Amino acid sequence: MRNEKLLKMVMTALMAALSYVVFTFLQIKITLPGGDATSIHLGNAVCVLGALLLGGVLGGLGGAIGMTIGDLLDPVYIIYAPKTFILKFCIGLITGIIAHRCGKITKTNDRKKIFKWTLLASICGLGFNVIFDPLFGYFYKRVLLGKAAAEVVLTWNIAATSINAVLSVIVSVIVYMALYPVLKKSGLFPAVGKEEN
Repeated sequence: MRNEKLLKMVMTALMAALSYVVFTFLQIKITLPGGDATSIHLGNAVCVLGALLLGGVLGGLGGAIGMTIGDLLDPVYIIYAPKTFILKFCIGLITGIIAHRCGKITKTNDRKKIFKWTLLASICGLGFNVIFDPLFGYFYKRVLLGKAAAEVVLTWNIAATSINAVLSVIVSVIVYMALYPVLKKSGLFPAVGKEEN
């Protein structure tokens, strides 16, 4: 008999490690005025994929931990680690709630329905990020950090976040739809996809 709690812990840790690696080593960093930076990366795709596989809480936690560690280990991003944790957790939470509670993607074999709800959940989770990452970042920089260049950086953050969202929706849906039959056939899907949030 399989230990589902252990499997979920391992999968959450795997999502954290993957999001860290993808965010840290596969990013295109864009230096901004005032020593700030933004980047094009697929770390959010791993966060969404985790939410689709594990549910919102565990998937969001995996993505949030991985990208927060990436921020903590980068001198440019270290001050944004708390913001990263909150926003990435919310991406996973929103994606998981829509995919599992509304779409019930683990309780059907209809691939069209799974694709539809996977796409919708990914768009909603990353749509949240497109709106709140730049806004939260602006107020975080302006109020908490006192950065006068927050207005200039805001435009770049909106552009980078939007590009990241589009790329992440495409990648996460393609990867999930490819993993779905493999996990289903191997018997891992019910354990990995069982939603607890």
